[in-house]
Amino acid sequence: MQTASFSEQLSPIEWGPLLDTSFETQLSRFTNRKIAILVDENTHNHCLEFLITGFDALAEAEVIMLPAGEENKVLEVCFQVWETLTEAGFGRQDLLINLGGGMVTDLGGFVASVYKRGLAFINIPTSLLAMVDAAVGGKTGIDFEGLKNQIGTFAAAQATYIDTGFLQTLPSEEWANGFAELLKNALISDVQLWQDLSKIQDIQKELRFETIQQGVQIKAEIVAKDPSENGLRKILNFGHTIGHALESYYLNTDTPLAHGHAVAIGLLLESKLSVGQSSLTQAEFLSIETRIKSLYTLQIPNDIEGLWALMQHDKKNDNGEVRSCLLTAIGSCIFDQKLVYADLQAALAIYHQ
Repeated sequence: MQTASFSEQLSPIEWGPLLDTSFETQLSRFTNRKIAILVDENTHNHCLEFLITGFDALAEAEVIMLPAGEENKVLEVCFQVWETLTEAGFGRQDLLINLGGGMVTDLGGFVASVYKRGLAFINIPTSLLAMVDAAVGGKTGIDFEGLKNQIGTFAAAQATYIDTGFLQTLPSEEWANGFAELLKNALISDVQLWQDLSKIQDIQKELRFETIQQGVQIKAEIVAKDPSENGLRKILNFGHTIGHALESYYLNTDTPLAHGHAVAIGLLLESKLSVGQSSLTQAEFLSIETRIKSLYTLQIPNDIEGLWALMQHDKKNDNGEVRSCLLTAIGSCIFDQKLVYADLQAALAIYHQ
């Protein structure tokens, strides 16, 4: 008996109001099966009622609520979800629905992927960040020992449903959080999208559905070419080598950085490195700097050694060397580029004057 590879199981993505998609058909495949809905405190209050009242198949669904926040994307919380699933008698033929932002889809996908060696799950992202990044591409993960996404799997959802109506529940800072990943997708792959995004002043009012869809399509096409991140898919980590280190650095402080905010700073710093170590022009860098600084506060620690220590644990590292992605131009990116401590010092120097 042959088992389908991960690349053959990539999750289909459907756009539009949830009631107009195949979601109800998906649920019909789990008739007489147990269904659980994973939410955090925010989606419990703002999104869950719509889901349960809109679909009769979910009337008796088990609701599992997580505490909100990246600091809860840890094994201890996974244990609680696994315990709930076990006590409720869930088996491999049952279903978990991840209704939430990036934390919920990351943790929920991981929980499902290893529970009894694979519980079916569906992603319904409710934040811009989850729609354009976390819920798309088949990566699951949790944080470990303060390090970002150190434990995870590649696991395909049954489907991912992107209903931008859920975005109306978001505060303004969450729009900026997701916008950073859209900026990244443009920087690595599409100069016209970058130009379009550079014109937006009020993200919540001006970001169009078609632009979100375009950003998601960039990621989906890259993932389809390299599902298990052996090569090309690594460019999706542009901004994340430094960004993840920043997010981890501030995670348990009084001033935590949201993922998108940390990535935005990472985009700026890794773009700065791209000027000297790749072929990004100074003019291109200045356009990136202007865009990032207009939207995000540059929260950067003076503790360069602490940041460098966190970068030693980045998943892209190879042979004990820190690896990053660099831009050759806006819209073009290379991966597996070696970084040394002096590079980080140089990138941070202009913002520590």
